[in-house]
Amino acid sequence: MVELIALEQAVARQRVRRAELSLNQAKSMLDESCGLAISLALCCRIRAGERRAKEARRRLVKILPTY
Repeated sequence: MVELIALEQAVARQRVRRAELSLNQAKSMLDESCGLAISLALCCRIRAGERRAKEARRRLVKILPTY
């Protein structure tokens, strides 16, 4: 049982890291001047990335044991 919780925590941490990495990449791409259409697409990607990161953090908090 403990091993299963540890595995779930590792997966949740990885999910958080991936979402935050994707979000940071999109934000750095937005800083470059690429044109309006690409900027709008990046804004959508940033919003989606923020939602994914927030949800991944929520999942991680639910898994972490409270002592």
